[in-house]
Amino acid sequence: MRFVADLHIHSKYSRACSRDCDLEHLTWWARRKGISLVGTGDFTHPAWYDHLTETLVEDSPGLYRLRDDLDREIDRTLPPSLAAAPVRFMLSVEISTIYKRDDRTRKVHHLVYLPDLASAARFNATLAKIGNLGSDGRPILGLDSRDLLEITLGCGGYLVPAHVWTPWFAVLGSKSGFDAIEDCYADLAPHVFAVETGLSSDPAMNWRVSGLDKYRLVSNSDAHSPPALGREATVFDTDLDYYAVRRALETGDGFAGSLEFFPEEGKYHVDGHRKCGVRMEPAETLAHRGICPECGKPLTVGVLSRVEELADRPAGSRPAGAAGFTSLVPLPEIVSEIVGTGPKSKKVLAEVDRLTAALGPELVILQDVPVDDIAAHSTLLGEAVARLRRGEVVRDSGYDGEYGVITVFEPGELERRRSAFALFDCAAPVRSTVERPAPERAAEPVPAAPAAPVDVTGSLLDGLDPEQRAAAEVDGGPLLIIAGPGTGKTRTLTHRIADLVTARGVPAAECLAITFTRRAAEEMAERLAALAPDAVGDLTIATFHSLGVLILREHHSSVGLSASFGVADPDRQLAVASSVVADEKEARALVASGDERYKKALRAQDLVDFDDLITLPLALLEGSPALVDAYRARWRWVSVDEYQDVDEQQYRLLRLLAPADGNLTAIGDPDQAIYRFRGADVGFFLRFREDFPTARTVHLTRNYRSSAAVVTGALEVIAPSSLVPGRELRPMVDHGAAPIGVHHAASESAEAAFVARTVEQVLGGASFHAFDSGRVVGDGTQGLGFSDFAVLYRTDRQSRALVEALTQSGLPFQKRSHDRLVDRPGVARIAHDLRYAAGATVLDRVRAVAGDDHTAYELLKPLATASGEDFERFHTSLALGVEVDTWDPRADRISLLTLHASKGLEFPVVFIVGCEDGLLPLRRPGTDDPEAVDEERRLLFVGMTRAQRHLFLSHTTGRPKSPFLSALKAFDQVGDAQPKRRRKGTQLSLL
Repeated sequence: MRFVADLHIHSKYSRACSRDCDLEHLTWWARRKGISLVGTGDFTHPAWYDHLTETLVEDSPGLYRLRDDLDREIDRTLPPSLAAAPVRFMLSVEISTIYKRDDRTRKVHHLVYLPDLASAARFNATLAKIGNLGSDGRPILGLDSRDLLEITLGCGGYLVPAHVWTPWFAVLGSKSGFDAIEDCYADLAPHVFAVETGLSSDPAMNWRVSGLDKYRLVSNSDAHSPPALGREATVFDTDLDYYAVRRALETGDGFAGSLEFFPEEGKYHVDGHRKCGVRMEPAETLAHRGICPECGKPLTVGVLSRVEELADRPAGSRPAGAAGFTSLVPLPEIVSEIVGTGPKSKKVLAEVDRLTAALGPELVILQDVPVDDIAAHSTLLGEAVARLRRGEVVRDSGYDGEYGVITVFEPGELERRRSAFALFDCAAPVRSTVERPAPERAAEPVPAAPAAPVDVTGSLLDGLDPEQRAAAEVDGGPLLIIAGPGTGKTRTLTHRIADLVTARGVPAAECLAITFTRRAAEEMAERLAALAPDAVGDLTIATFHSLGVLILREHHSSVGLSASFGVADPDRQLAVASSVVADEKEARALVASGDERYKKALRAQDLVDFDDLITLPLALLEGSPALVDAYRARWRWVSVDEYQDVDEQQYRLLRLLAPADGNLTAIGDPDQAIYRFRGADVGFFLRFREDFPTARTVHLTRNYRSSAAVVTGALEVIAPSSLVPGRELRPMVDHGAAPIGVHHAASESAEAAFVARTVEQVLGGASFHAFDSGRVVGDGTQGLGFSDFAVLYRTDRQSRALVEALTQSGLPFQKRSHDRLVDRPGVARIAHDLRYAAGATVLDRVRAVAGDDHTAYELLKPLATASGEDFERFHTSLALGVEVDTWDPRADRISLLTLHASKGLEFPVVFIVGCEDGLLPLRRPGTDDPEAVDEERRLLFVGMTRAQRHLFLSHTTGRPKSPFLSALKAFDQVGDAQPKRRRKGTQLSLL
């Protein structure tokens, strides 16, 4: 039989690997990809070896499969096109050997394969005497490569040199390898019959080295997470058993070639110095004698140069009898390129789910499914696959650890197919060319239902619940939607807008949707691009401030500006104010007060500041009834998200845009009004029926986010001061029965240590030390990664102890806030120096200017990437942006956030620390403000409802427990209710 094998993967016990790297997830993804044989990886690790013995059963000779009960559970989660496909496992491990030979340090990675668990046990017992097998699933041993091969042969296995060209850790690597396979394995070299080419080379490159003719050129993914399976793989045409595979590799009979990365995508394809942004082809490297022209240090010599060095044949040579290969781009990357979001985004994953359910496994779609069948689902995808099969791709080579980029479409080609977007600071939403149903339910959890929604009427609204649909179906006139946390607020609003323009004849150009952050606007645009792809280009989706920019651009002369006016960032504002007064302190006061002299100086430089983006458009409209009429005629349908957060000026602007009987839809929740300190006034939400007497009101009460315990506890906390009469919130998903945990710590440092310890316990161990020390004794909650955890606090000062505790525990974390991006360390410097840097794109210059300031670079990278070559857009967006806008849904780290910054987010596990009187509620000395205390209660309600499965509330002995916690009726006390402080040592008396 012909089948695909991926025999180099890692388990969750290897460092820097996903916690989903278990046999169940690997089996699921193997079926999704179309892979029949998978390496187990890491069988030398004690815990993983035990897991293999407990989970696998023998199948064909030398191969294993998942236990029947586990296999059946996996099949239940897959569509019929993927379920029940055979997936077998071969015992495998990657081993790093570091040793000295011929006065050189050698670092070589090897893949070892064994036929059964008994042989693996003998192998492990031998290596356990040489090094520590429990520290990493990919053990590092002080052992000569030749001796490792000898041990392997003695246990009945075979060895394949891993990613043979990688500069630092490979048999032919430029940094610490050899010039020939025989040199590495010495007298045992004849027992090596295959080599792994690695991601940065393909067989065609290896064919140039005649010394490799005797070896079968295999490829594998080296997957560190299950979705990466099959990015490279090997094809066999043999029986599905260990010995048949081994014979095929030894003899070539049954070896059918490989599936390859385009080598340019590999991290070490060409030469370069990532730190300096220097990338070179081999000829350039020779011309520079291998030295970086920027810093004078040696370049990292990549695979292409190393092949050139060892090659004894010209490019294009092919040995007689060499098996062929096929170069592919993973399907999620192609879909990502088309839809314009990351390959791990929910949008892409949902689309690939749909494609594989209809057309079969990913590798089959890429290679075998007729292009016409693919095009029936998406014209662009059909075209992309056709180009891929012809090898017509755009290649941007990787270097010095930086992955290259392979695209199917030429730069700008997709953009030319899309409608221009309305506002500068929202990236143009990508119109989906892949037809799809309403967004996957995974994006907003819903009650248990069939996997595929039943299409009853063909309406976009069929996927909504009764409350959501009732809101979305309302005809014209004012509409107030009171949407509790987790009730599908954005889903309801976007479906309403999409239904208006696709089913009810409302011109898309007459629709204006307003929200508060660029991130929220981009999410709304993304959803609408999926729901109404032909109309999204005509919709106006804006933040209040970007709406202000739009109005000012259209009427710039009326306020004394040019059409290309700029938005001053804080540094520029201070510089302008300093030109008016000499003293810096006085200059800051001018900016804070909006002094007329400062404003006049701004205008003289054709600038506005952040506040002007609301005040100037408001003044224009209030002074011109004709202008008001024009905008009311232009945007007859206005939708406002998070209406409870509007301030007085935003409220006045909305009243001008929407008459009392106009088509204004306001959605929000007064119990989540938490921005009073910024001027927001929940009173505008509460008086909506007075302002719009004919308004209809719809309540959304079905919570699809949180467990029953979390929903119940949150309702108990908010009840004493709820602004929603008869507040109702019903949990609709099963997130387990874990109660809310309350912890009393002796100090802030003890509280932070509790957080770190509990993260490890919920994860089931984040390090081997956690198992060895007894801090973790169970498997924890399955299916979680570090990015599923959030720690929330009232003030930023509280983060210090948390940062220290998480660092000491070795747990990765990221600290994000609603602070302005330009206020973060290093950001203002980079923005200022950008004009002097070299580079065609914003990202090129940011990278060059950032230097060693990796934190600032990572913060700016998403915005720089989205800005392309538009430097004005970058500076303007930077002035408008906040740090949360740079959130990368992709980062696998624990999130540290203020309670305010957590608004709009959700996490499976949430900690709220500092639940103490004086912090939550935060009380200012000498103040007595009942409304402020009520808002603090709402802030805790917001924080609690970020949690999906687990919620932990903690407080310390230093202050009284928060009075808000007294409302909780059901919770688990975690640890002692009254922790004992360590007693200080007492000095003994001499007598």
